[in-house]
Amino acid sequence: MGVIAGLIGVTCVFPIDLAKTRLQNQQNGSRLYISMYSDCLIKTILSEGYFGMYKCAAVNLTLVTPEKAIKLAANEFFRQHLSKDG
Repeated sequence: MGVIAGLIGVTCVFPIDLAKTRLQNQQNGSRLYISMYSDCLIKTILSEGYFGMYKCAAVNLTLVTPEKAIKLAANEFFRQHLSKDG
């Protein structure tokens, strides 16, 4: 279950993180993007296609998926063992 949560989380958040990174990497003199959603993501979709927003997402999927699985499994384990009822 944690693996699925990790995959969904990365899939939802990665385009926003990509836009944030592209906005942060702009030079002060030449601004390619004005805003995150209405400009950066639309320009990315138009120039690179829909899957262009997920370029290099494999690294995040590889690293985040096991981390989320371990975190959710540990959370459930400690919740059962440290709850007041049990």
